[in-house]
Order: sequence, then C-alpha cells, then structure tokens
Amino acid sequence: MPAQPSPTPPDVSSSRGPKLPRSLSIWQAVGLSVALMAPSMAVNINPQGTGASVGRAVPLAFLLAGAAVLLLAYVFVRLCQHFHSAGSVYAFVGASLGPRAGLVAGWCLLGAYLLFGVVTSSAAGIFGVAFLQETGVWAHPARWSPFVLVAAALLAALWLSMSPAKRGTHVLITVEAATVALILVVSTVVLVRLLSGSAPGGNAFTLSVFRVQPGTSWSALFLGIVFGFLSFAGFEAAATLGEEAVEPRRDIPRAILGTALFGGLYFVSVTAVEVMGFGTDPAGLKAFAASSSLLGDLGGSYVGSWAGAAITLGTTVSAFGCCLASMVGASRVTYALFRDVVGDRGPGRVSASGVPGGAVVLTAATMGVIVLVCATLLSARPKDTFLWSGTTGTLILLVAYGLTTVGGIWLIFVRRVMTVAAWQVVIPLGALGMLGYTLYRSVVPYPEGKAERWFPVVAGAWVLAAVVLVVAAPGMARRLGAALAVETGITEQGPAGPRSARRRDDEGS
Repeated sequence: MPAQPSPTPPDVSSSRGPKLPRSLSIWQAVGLSVALMAPSMAVNINPQGTGASVGRAVPLAFLLAGAAVLLLAYVFVRLCQHFHSAGSVYAFVGASLGPRAGLVAGWCLLGAYLLFGVVTSSAAGIFGVAFLQETGVWAHPARWSPFVLVAAALLAALWLSMSPAKRGTHVLITVEAATVALILVVSTVVLVRLLSGSAPGGNAFTLSVFRVQPGTSWSALFLGIVFGFLSFAGFEAAATLGEEAVEPRRDIPRAILGTALFGGLYFVSVTAVEVMGFGTDPAGLKAFAASSSLLGDLGGSYVGSWAGAAITLGTTVSAFGCCLASMVGASRVTYALFRDVVGDRGPGRVSASGVPGGAVVLTAATMGVIVLVCATLLSARPKDTFLWSGTTGTLILLVAYGLTTVGGIWLIFVRRVMTVAAWQVVIPLGALGMLGYTLYRSVVPYPEGKAERWFPVVAGAWVLAAVVLVVAAPGMARRLGAALAVETGITEQGPAGPRSARRRDDEGS
C-alpha cells in the first residue's frame, strides 16, 4: 500500500509528562498483537459458537471475518504510519472526529480489553483443569476449581505486566509460537489422514465446509461471524505500543498487517481441518459443538493421547499469554486516558522501571472484580464468564472499530493528512459495511436466551457511559482536545503543517 510520506507528527512521548521508554522491536509489537489474538486458544474454543449458527460452514464464516479484518487493518496501518500513541484508537479517533469521539472510542477499546482479560483468564482456568484431569493429577476437581487458576492467571499477568514491556512481549511471542507450531503439526497429521482415507469414523476431505447448508440464512452466517471477530480481536493491539516501539512508523503497521494476514490464513485453514476431522454429518457436527478443546480432541483421536494433552496444556499457556496481553493493552489505554485528563499522577504516571504501574494495578483489579461479581452474585462458572465477557467485549470492540474506520476515512480521504490514492477509500468503506452489518445482526433479531439478551444491554450501557461523561464534562473534553493537539499535531480546525508539527516536536525534545 504505497503512499507518499506525510509530515512527521509530534510524538507524545517526547512532548510532555511521563515517558514510556522506546525499546521495542517489531517482534515485540508482533508478540503483543498475536498474543492478544491468541490463535491457539481461539481456534480451540471459538469455532463451536460459529458452528451453532452456520453448521459445517465454520471456515466460510472465518473467511468472511478475515476479509473484514484485512479491510479494517488497512485503516489501522494508515493511521499508525502517522500517529504513535499508547491510546491507540483514542488518539486516532480524537485526531479525526474530535476529543469527545476519541474518548468514546478509547473507552470502548478499554472495555473490550478488560473483558478479554476476563475471557482469557477464564479460558486458562477451563483448559488448565481439563489438562489436570486428562493427566490424572486432579481427577475429580470441584466446581469452583477453575476459578483458582483464573485467580492465578490474573496475579501472574499482573506480576509480568509490572515488568518492562520488552520482557513481557518476549514471553508472549515465545509461548504462542510454540503452541501454534504444535497445532499446525497436529492439523497436518489430521489433513493427511483425511486425504489418505485413514481418518477415524470414515471422515474424508471435503470442500463442502466452504458452502452453507441448505436452509442457512445470510443473517445466521453473519451472526456466526461474530465469533470470527472474537477470534481476530486484538490484531490491532500493537498500536498501543506506539510510544514504546523504536521505529513506530515502520514496525507498528507491519506488526498489525502481518498479524491480520497470519490470522486469516491460520483460522480458515485450521477450522476447515477441524470440521472435516470431526465430520460434516449431523453426528460429527454435534460432537464438534460439544467439544471443549477441538484440537485437543482431534490430537487424541488422530495422533495419540499425548498430543491431546500437550495441546490442552499449550492452549492453557496461550490463554494466559492472551490474558497478559489484554492487561498490557488495557493498561496502556488507561495510562493514555488518565495522562491526558489528570496529568502525571496516579494511573497516568510511569514508574521508575518504565511501566505505567498505577494503570496496570487498576486494570488487573477491574478484571478481578468482574470475575468476582460474576462468580458470587451471578453464580457463574468459568464457561459462563468466558461466553458472557467474550460476546459483550466483541460488541463493544465493534463500536471502537467502527469509530476508528469513520475517523480514518475522514482524516485520510477528506482532510488529506497523508497522500493516498482516492480509489482506496473503497477499502475502509467495505470494512465499515461489514462491521455495521455484523453489529446489526448481533442484535436483530434480538437475542432471546436468558443470558444472551443481556449482552447488548451491557455493551450499550458501557458505550452510553462514555457518551454521558463527555457531554456532562465539557472541561474534560477541552483538556483532551489540547492533549491530542500536542500528541498528533492536528486540531479540530485542520492538520498542522509540517513546520508547526516539527516545531512542537523540537520544543518537546
């Protein structure tokens, strides 16, 4: 996606207040995005939700979700070529649509990351107990036992999040790479046995997994895509490291685009193998929907019990890695919001080790409170906290994505802060259409389940809280606008020219 260089905007880390150290390479940025996307965990536990809506066409739903994510990645890549802020979409939308819209977008991204921390710590508890059962270490766990591992995951993530980001992101990419490699090996074995006709139960290779079953509506297909978006969620997380990357204009866009491309290829191919491995007949699809670990079950039946146990253990570690990435991402957004509102104190302050310690503690505490409230007041199990938080978080994230896309169109193609071919506007417009329709189909027809009917309510309440806040506190909006002008070099009247942008950057340094 070639574009002519645009004026270098001022960098917030060099212009005022607390500073995050610039020490991260492209691989650390990739590590955060991949870990928050958590491909090894997502491919084990999310396709079942898609299968409930689309049957055998799970890979098709992931293909459509992947196409939408690639369109959306274009917007993030363009914006990250120009802006480098720990606030991610808060800064992007604030620079384009104004500080009020920026706060709403940042608040939505923060809510999604907080809920994804709950999702992934719950998954760590679920898979961790499953592994202990499979190996006989804890043959008869109590109902509450997964919550012990949930608490352990949150505490361990808090400890690692208090370390410099370089150390944490190295752990993230190492853990995820090892688990993904194991999953790809098992998927290859399953595919070979499907092609050779030696698969259990007489299952065979078929391309019918890319066709919807007769009677499946388009609305059901797009409802299934919600779980596809949940699997891709976090591909943009590297944007929160804009103030910590050594070469943010180059490395952050590459990390985001690379993660989106990898996720698309990985999810489509592995889910296709999963559906074919279980079988596309009614019995196979029923077993697919009932599985608590798709690759774990396939590894056990196609390779050996050791493979299933290894994948379950790897998925547990992957879920923890995603919990850590969620905490890191949420803490950076929290830090950016507090820094611009209250300045260099509390969650807006960076510790001597170069970490926003107050924001990390606040983030971890919020995740813990959400789990505690669900477990005690709502009698939820880890599977409930996983489903509730995952679905609600995805709906909130779609709002943040939508605002970012609208802001990107306005900033890039209307205000022309960078030179881009006009025809490329069709890319973000396509992303906006996919996001809008997916969000629409998530609430129309309105969910009727006892828990499901509350997902849009909770998501809407979170968004509404931000809207009420910016309307009721105009002084805060003015402070945010002034802070964003310093960070981005763009005011509501128009983009700052190359001279003024460079002057502010020189003065800050």
